[in-house]
Amino acid sequence: VQLQASGGGLVQAGGSLRLSCAYSGFTLDYSSIGWFRQAPGKEREGVSCLRRGGGTVYSDSVKGRFTISRDNAKNTVYLQMNNLKPEDTAVYYCARSRGSSYYLTCSASNFGATGQGTLVTVSS
Repeated sequence: VQLQASGGGLVQAGGSLRLSCAYSGFTLDYSSIGWFRQAPGKEREGVSCLRRGGGTVYSDSVKGRFTISRDNAKNTVYLQMNNLKPEDTAVYYCARSRGSSYYLTCSASNFGATGQGTLVTVSS
């Protein structure tokens, strides 16, 4: 199982970025995949998850601004981030779920090890 997040960068507040998570070694037919972030001095938090079966979950802090999607042909999951705020600054990771539930809670404890993250910096 491998996951690689990319697409981070420096953007001004109000701007947009699209993160990509290329995965291999598993299929989303039997797993969920999630985006998590960790800011300096803070715990890792769930941002958005794509549940097995296609359901999507967003944290309250990003709801309405971020969109998770998938490209099956490319084995890639995306996180489109619009109207970025300085508080979105963090290292973003993607991870595969530990289980195969259709109703997984989007919390770090339900997901396995992440690949290398990608840094998103939003300036004010």
